[in-house]
Amino acid sequence: MELKHFKKGGIHPHDSKYTSDKPITNAHLPKIVRIPMNMHIGAPAKVLVKAGDKVEEGQLIGEAVGFISANIHASVSGTVTAVEKADTLTAKGVEYVIIETGGTIRNWYDRKFDYSKLPGEKLLEMVKTAGIVGMGGATFPTHVKLSPPKEKKMDLFILNGAECEPYLTIDHRLMLEKPDEIVEGIGIVKKILGINKVMIGIEENKLDAIEAMSKASAGDSSIEVYALRTRYPQGGEKQLIEALTGKQVPSGGLPSDIGAVVQNVATVYAIYEAVVYQKPLIERGLTFTGENVENRGNYKVRIGSPVQELIDEFGIPADHGSVIAGGPMMGLELTDMKFPVTKSSSGIVVLTKKQDYIPHDYSCIRCARCQFVCPIGLEPWYLKVLVDKSLLEEAVDRGLLDCIECGSCSFVCPSTIPLVAMFRFGKGFWRRKQAAAAKQAG
Repeated sequence: MELKHFKKGGIHPHDSKYTSDKPITNAHLPKIVRIPMNMHIGAPAKVLVKAGDKVEEGQLIGEAVGFISANIHASVSGTVTAVEKADTLTAKGVEYVIIETGGTIRNWYDRKFDYSKLPGEKLLEMVKTAGIVGMGGATFPTHVKLSPPKEKKMDLFILNGAECEPYLTIDHRLMLEKPDEIVEGIGIVKKILGINKVMIGIEENKLDAIEAMSKASAGDSSIEVYALRTRYPQGGEKQLIEALTGKQVPSGGLPSDIGAVVQNVATVYAIYEAVVYQKPLIERGLTFTGENVENRGNYKVRIGSPVQELIDEFGIPADHGSVIAGGPMMGLELTDMKFPVTKSSSGIVVLTKKQDYIPHDYSCIRCARCQFVCPIGLEPWYLKVLVDKSLLEEAVDRGLLDCIECGSCSFVCPSTIPLVAMFRFGKGFWRRKQAAAAKQAG
């Protein structure tokens, strides 16, 4: 079996896929949900409800504002107890809709919608209405990604089944349990984009998923399934495109610049549900796991469920270390367990204290390990020097904005320098500076 792979850098941490044999089951219905209005890149949704309102599961409670935004729906039936501002993991002062659960639990799967005669434009509108965003972590509104500029001709759709983050197995389980539905979702995307070539990339540590997706797509000659070498960050868009096609997305560019659109497994499954069952994105699968977590597994969880409710249901060791939203490489540490599950929550990983990453920021010894593993081909050690000295223009010239924040450099650094955190700060500062300059000029 020929294994596809990207050319530059990468690492191979222990994959710790302890839950790959655990079928997806439903988590308990939460007592309350806390639904933030910014679960996507772009403008936050506009709140449509107020305290005291009764809402039904699937009801629109946040309306997309502008093209790059996304609708948000009530994930449970119940009563709105508050609309308040609070912080998220990545932003301050975000509007939340708080709903106390109580009311009808809707059966979304009692009938299928016949969409066979609908044009791609109508299917795209259904995706937009459902509030679907990239569920691999990027949270880019999916209807935007499926609406490339007319001057750019798309000729390839790539399904990202790499799931290269350690511990996470929810996409793996989806490919095993819902392969036919995912292939039907691919068909919907093909119709929206008007293309007839599909490549599916799955890492070699998921041979059963490769077999399942190959079998499900056997009747469609436009779909080819490829085995990828298990190497992090194989699931990065640019790395996956290079591995499968040999093409490179230009610096500062997008996959659409080379005629490709990439979506991950969970997103395509959500597209299938939105069109076939007219179900908005009100729940998602995630992996709840950790070295010493007894009830680790893959669970379907309502959007807005406080992480504390999952901890209460599944349990974690009393002497646990950090709790990570997402995977350990690119995820963020949860500082408050009332933070909710969002559309991007692919996992909750409970580390041991021994596993906790404690940055010391010792002096750089110029070993260049970070440079060897960078999948973009950057010089992280030198970018750190530039960010430290606030030489941001030179840092940008050296590729700061091309950093995908995969964490490979921090992982191998013998001085435990928090390189990714520094690059996030540098990029954020640069963008704020550019926005302020544009505002002053305009």
